Amino acid sequence: MKPVETICVIDDDNIYGFWVKKLLVSKNFCKSLTIFENGLAGFNYFNELVVGDGVIPDLILLDINMPVMDGWEFLEEFSKIKNKFEKEIPIYVVSSSINPTDIERAKGFGEVSGFITKPLTFDNLKQIKLFQD
Repeated sequence: MKPVETICVIDDDNIYGFWVKKLLVSKNFCKSLTIFENGLAGFNYFNELVVGDGVIPDLILLDINMPVMDGWEFLEEFSKIKNKFEKEIPIYVVSSSINPTDIERAKGFGEVSGFITKPLTFDNLKQIKLFQD
């Protein structure tokens, strides 16, 4: 498995953020990690990347239940700017929800590559196509 350069995590749970950082970096899934506590902060980052310089993440791990701007709203806004990036950025929804409606709704977004139920583990990370080289 070859690590990617940068992963973006958008999730409001600080404990989860700490765990994901430890898992992704210690298991060599990525060289760097960017974490945003809500969809708006994450979207603002990507919106700034459209007009400026910065590192475009190789992968987004997105929670759906967050304050300020939830994951669904992030996906709606991101879909408007995604074509402005020089590469496709796969998005995996990572949620504690096991509601079939949420899973189906995520599949309705072309930007979403998959749905992972929390907790994020080494085994379900290995299922992400980006890491299967």
